[in-house]
Formats: sequence, structure tokens, C-alpha cells
Amino acid sequence: MSIMETIIDIPAEHEKNVFGHFDAYAKIIERAFNVTIIARNGEIKVVGADNNVTKAKSVFIQLLELSKRGNQITEQNVNYAISLCYEDKEREIVEIDKDLICHTISGKPIKPKTIGQKTYVDLIRKKMIVFGVGPAGTGKTYLAMAMGITAFKNDEVSKIILTRPAIEAGEKLGFLPGDLQSKVDPYLRPLYDALNQIMGPEAYLKNSEKGLIEVAPLAYMRGRTLENAFIILDEAQNTTPAQMKMFLTRIGFGSKVVITGDLTQKDLPIGTKSGLDVAIKVLNKIEDIGFSYLTSQDVVRHPLVQRIVKAYDAYEEKLKRFENKTSDQSKHKTARKLHYKSEKIRGNRDENR
Repeated sequence: MSIMETIIDIPAEHEKNVFGHFDAYAKIIERAFNVTIIARNGEIKVVGADNNVTKAKSVFIQLLELSKRGNQITEQNVNYAISLCYEDKEREIVEIDKDLICHTISGKPIKPKTIGQKTYVDLIRKKMIVFGVGPAGTGKTYLAMAMGITAFKNDEVSKIILTRPAIEAGEKLGFLPGDLQSKVDPYLRPLYDALNQIMGPEAYLKNSEKGLIEVAPLAYMRGRTLENAFIILDEAQNTTPAQMKMFLTRIGFGSKVVITGDLTQKDLPIGTKSGLDVAIKVLNKIEDIGFSYLTSQDVVRHPLVQRIVKAYDAYEEKLKRFENKTSDQSKHKTARKLHYKSEKIRGNRDENR
């Protein structure tokens, strides 16, 4: 493989955004493709093996395009552009960026940032019920919330209903002080935070007082028919099969439903089946229900979160292989014992004869 060099023009107003603080992003690209990057007078020279230089140049061009569209480049953008480049899908990151869902109250655009997120958002547009399943940090709830608020503002639905099962995350919180609302509010805080960030506190309070936005524990859904509403069930892995069935049978005409959950973070009592697990098995062949499976590649929080998710995935996979091996060994051991006993019994019978 021959050594080559190429020159890329980076306008001064985009240089800091594309290169990162103290050239952090350029250093990531250097390490990823084993190239040398030299920046001088609004130009960058990339030197290395021809194939690697081509890939590094492609990443810089995609990042520059994102910057020109007004995006603040993050380490997640850089890492994802690199991973797509290895799969020869480098143009995908620019195509994904074209899908603007809405703006936050501060004017920040909300868009899908990965192929998995784009598929998830498209499914929400097309299907009546969508299951968004994946690890923490993949934007399941936030994107669903953005889609719900957009549908509400566009008069596609008349109200937004947000719900989650009120279950402690591995802790016994005891008897909390205050009225019923103050007892359940801590469980629903992530939903309030997203609402306030996207819609703004004043708009949320005004619509909440009118009953147009409702944030409530899952238990409050029993006995109701939820029509012409955008409904989000969050943390669905913590529902029981009975709760999930109850929720799904509440849905009325004109409604759209998004159910989010992380199958690796169940807080149910040991031995209790997850309603999300059961629903995926029962409903996977119904046409108007969509399933979006996000992975560690779709994590858009701090890059460390992505590495944590990958480490846990690898650990759990290793544990599963060990348990399967132990189970197989145990079965063989039991089979040998049974064979030995049957041989012993047969030998005793022969002696008695």
C-alpha cells in the first residue's frame, strides 16, 4: 500500500468546530486511521497509506458539512462518522442530519444522530404503535417526546400522555412524605425534564392545567380509553405482562403510541416476567406495530457511556456462555450418574438371578 498525502480546505469559521478543543477530534481521526494530520493556514494535510488517507478525508468532509449546517460537532459525531466510514456508509451521517424533528425552547435542533435513531423516528411516523428497545443513552424517550410534542403542535393529536411504572430502581424508598402527586413525581422526573427542555416550563404548565399534557404512573391508565393522543410508555421493561396488556388495550382511535424500554435494566422482583419481553414475542407479527432495536452504536450521551454499555454487553455475553457451559456440564454429569445407577441396578439384578 503506497503512501500519499492530500490537502483539505477548512474555512476558518469552521476550523475550531471540526478540529475540536485543542485539536481533540483531529487526534481521534489520526489514531483511527493511522495517519498524520498537519493544519496550516485554513488547510489540513493528511499523510498516510492511500486507503487510510481517503477515509480520513471523507470523515473531515462529513464533519465540515455538519458544521456548515449549524451543528456543534461532538465527539459522538466524530466517532460515529469514523465507524460509518469503515462500513462505507460515510454519507449516511449527512443524510440523517437532514431530518429535523423540532427545536428545543432554547432553539437547539432535535434530530436523529445515528442510523438506528433515524429508523426509530421513521417507524414512529409510519406505525400506530412502536416499541423502542435499547440501552441507556440511545435517545429512546427523548426522541419519542420530541415526536409527540411536534404532533401536538401540528394538531395531529389533541393531547400528550406520558406514563411509566412506579417501581424503585433496586432500592426500597419506604414511605415518602407529601401527597400522592409528590410521592409519584420522582419516578416521572425524566419525563418532566424532557418536556421542560423541549416545550418550555410555561407552555408545559399551561397545557398541563388544561389537561392537554398528562404525566402519570401506569396504574392511573386502568379503565380509560386513550383517544386522539400521543402516548409514551417509558421504562416498559418494568411492567408486568398484565400491566402491558392493560396499557395496550387502552388505546383508542386517532392515537399513536411509543413504548420504550431497556431489557438489560429490569427492576422487577426476581422471578417476575417483564411485560416488554412478553409483548415483543406476542406482537412481533402484527402489521401496524413496529419494533426498533437500538444498540451501543446509537448511544449519544458522553462517549464513556457507550464504552460502559459495550463493557456490560461483553460481560453479560461472557456470563451467558459460562452459564450455558455450566448447565451443559451439569446435564452431562446428571446423565452419567443416572447411567451409573442404572448399570448398578442391572448388575444387582444379574447377581440375584
